[in-house]
Amino acid sequence: MATVVLLAFVAGMLVTLSRQINGRLAAATSALTSSFWNHAVGLGVLVAYTLVAGRFWPEGAAAAPWYAWAGGIAGVVFVAGGSWVIHRLGAALTSGLLVAGQMLSGVMMDLIRGTEGSGPMRFAGVALILLGVWMSRRGGSRRG
Repeated sequence: MATVVLLAFVAGMLVTLSRQINGRLAAATSALTSSFWNHAVGLGVLVAYTLVAGRFWPEGAAAAPWYAWAGGIAGVVFVAGGSWVIHRLGAALTSGLLVAGQMLSGVMMDLIRGTEGSGPMRFAGVALILLGVWMSRRGGSRRG
């Protein structure tokens, strides 16, 4: 379990790093150009992995519902939007808002699926994340 938690933590750190890199490219080009190159390079890495692994089509993929293939659309919007926003809000605020948005959608999905746990406590967790984002921005203009 500790390995899975560590992997999730590192993946979260890589999201911030990726947003920062894509944000710099978006500032020099555009958010959609940055998103294009993000996905083109990612495709190259996945093709190389697939060639090394020896198989492209995983078992059960043909049985997946149609909407299971829509993640790529959401990914383009996420990458392009994040690349556009990070240059305007900064890495910390963008990351905090991304985490809050991810948590809120995760809580809602868990509630829809009937996953065990307290709905109000989950929403309180999202509220605490947003409070942390607000607090981190509140004192930004003071200089010591």
